[in-house]
Amino acid sequence: MTASAGPTPERASLWRFLEFQNLGLNLPFALAFIFVAAVGLPTWQQALLIVVALVAGRNAGHSFNRWADRRYDALNPRTASRDLVTGARSPAFALAFAFANAALVIVAAYFLNPLAFALSPVAIALIFGYSYTKRYTAWTTVFLGVAEAAIPIAVFIAIDGRVPSEAWAAAVGLVLWGTAFETIHSLGDVDADRAAGLRSVPVALGPDRARALVPALHAAALVAFVGFGWLANLAWPYYVGLGLMGAVIAYLDLELFRSPSETRRPFRLHFVLSGLFLAGTVLAIFLP
Repeated sequence: MTASAGPTPERASLWRFLEFQNLGLNLPFALAFIFVAAVGLPTWQQALLIVVALVAGRNAGHSFNRWADRRYDALNPRTASRDLVTGARSPAFALAFAFANAALVIVAAYFLNPLAFALSPVAIALIFGYSYTKRYTAWTTVFLGVAEAAIPIAVFIAIDGRVPSEAWAAAVGLVLWGTAFETIHSLGDVDADRAAGLRSVPVALGPDRARALVPALHAAALVAFVGFGWLANLAWPYYVGLGLMGAVIAYLDLELFRSPSETRRPFRLHFVLSGLFLAGTVLAIFLP
């Protein structure tokens, strides 16, 4: 009897391929916007369809990015163990999975309302387009922020078919928030990106200047979130949540300056930050 040669591609972990844990970066924000847009609890159908669309959109973008970047991932020590590089998953699987999830986004939007359905291809274009921006522009980091900013706009459209002023304030906040996050994430790939001819804010400005930009982006994002709370008439617990976010952000940015090469810790702390945003919003809406 011969020993097993290891897991086949079909048995490779789908959790690992999709990195589902990264949903914590934007799912709490989306849930908070659902409660604000519904001024309380949405219908269970609305909540289910929005969450399905969000998860499917994230899966589509993630899988498409793995397919589009597989050649570059092989050149980067941080990403060389990804499934499409090692052969644990095939490029055909990644592409098929991406389009299947994109179709699920469109189906969910259809059952929400006509405007959500009409705009769903725009969301798909943003999700897929990000994977190619780093080849052509250093503003790829901002493009990811724009993709994140689509979340509050999409949620408000899904709930009542309109985009009020507070949704635009939240979108501005998430553009800045997403840009800061992607800048931190890109700091760990500067050498690999330069060698591969890829572009990012840290590559264009240099790591030190890009690192100095992060606190300014975080501060501006918090100001935009204050505006969101004011326009949405949210009660004081929301601002307590923002204050706690500010304290964590200050710690995060200080650690980034103290340990410039340690970018994974700030990445993990973003889960805490989005959780604080959700907690403050929920308490502001549901406390007497």
